Amino acid sequence: MAQIPARGDCSRQLTRKQAGDAWEAAARRWLESKGLRFIAANVRERGGEIDLIMRDGKTTVFVEVRYRRSGLYGGAAASVTRSKQHKLLHTARLWLARQNGSFDTVDCRFDVLAFTGNEIEWFRDAFNDHS
Repeated sequence: MAQIPARGDCSRQLTRKQAGDAWEAAARRWLESKGLRFIAANVRERGGEIDLIMRDGKTTVFVEVRYRRSGLYGGAAASVTRSKQHKLLHTARLWLARQNGSFDTVDCRFDVLAFTGNEIEWFRDAFNDHS
């Protein structure tokens, strides 16, 4: 588990939306520092939203960003439920179709970037369309 900078506590005295935007921006910077390239943020399609879409080499990476103050109740990663996974898969499928692609034609994966307190965990290939 990696440490994030102290200024990374984006949730103090911000609205829920502002805090979410700040954590997503921190996630983008962190992933870019690991070599991923930014494609899009807050992609909305009917029925869902994808926080970040990145590129890792030739792989399109759909990223769900989660934050929890503590690890109680399973922490940030545990909050990505099966229902949320299905929504992300559906949204990614629609986005890919708009790009003239599909899960069959585009190499892609679903990652979760989980901030718990000041810790960050990167779950590569956290789930897929066969889960």
